[in-house]
Amino acid sequence: MGKKRVVVTGASSGIGAATVRLFREHGWDVVGVARRADRLETLARETGAAVFAADLTVQADVDALREYLAASGPVNALVNNAGGAKGLDSVEAGSIDDWAWMYEINVLALKRVTSALLPLLRASIAAEPDATAAARNVAAVSADIVNITSIAGHTAYAGGGGYNAAKFAAHALTEVLRLELSGEPIRVIEIAPGMVQTDEFGLVRFGGDAEKAKAAYTNVPHPLVAEDIAATIVAAVEMPAHVNVDLLVVKPVAQAAPHLVARGPLTPRA
Repeated sequence: MGKKRVVVTGASSGIGAATVRLFREHGWDVVGVARRADRLETLARETGAAVFAADLTVQADVDALREYLAASGPVNALVNNAGGAKGLDSVEAGSIDDWAWMYEINVLALKRVTSALLPLLRASIAAEPDATAAARNVAAVSADIVNITSIAGHTAYAGGGGYNAAKFAAHALTEVLRLELSGEPIRVIEIAPGMVQTDEFGLVRFGGDAEKAKAAYTNVPHPLVAEDIAATIVAAVEMPAHVNVDLLVVKPVAQAAPHLVARGPLTPRA
């Protein structure tokens, strides 16, 4: 097969950028995709990854990405990481524009990219499995679709209405896709992070209010960081080809649920 190539969306910061770095450290060819070309170029210089600037809510940009990838090499894995949240308002008071934005980036962009790249993922799969794998009746080669959802797509919480709705939809899309691809050597993997402290997630959610973004993590012992989620993504993709990680929920120890986070030192009870 030679060196494999993975496409990572939302690659300009946070989990996406960390995932690009770790795949490169593991010897993969990587194409990082995001809107901000300047940040992508910095990441390319740092890691040696290829990059492609695209707004995944625009079909023409996704089509251009597909054509670029088809002309430049195989696509063995896709990490649908692009997403985000806006606001903590109630369902009654929430901004319909914020809800529409969350649905576009968390659900429709995921669908656009998956639809566009599935033919390329199929084309990357080797025609003939190796003899050892054939003798064991397991797949020698697989292609991978990794969807980064959230615990917000599994457990609702007050103030999360729009984000809950979008991530629940992304979770459902992932499960349906796995059913539709049954019988093909294509693994569909869902990684659902809990509290992850990154530079931008909170800023976007709170409209650029740095104090509100920082307060979410105040006195939380060891929230997850982007590199923690990148490690789970790479580990899932690098499992043997016959092993599928259907769903991996990843939270810091301090977080029992979206609405229940311990603040202060973690100590055993007497």
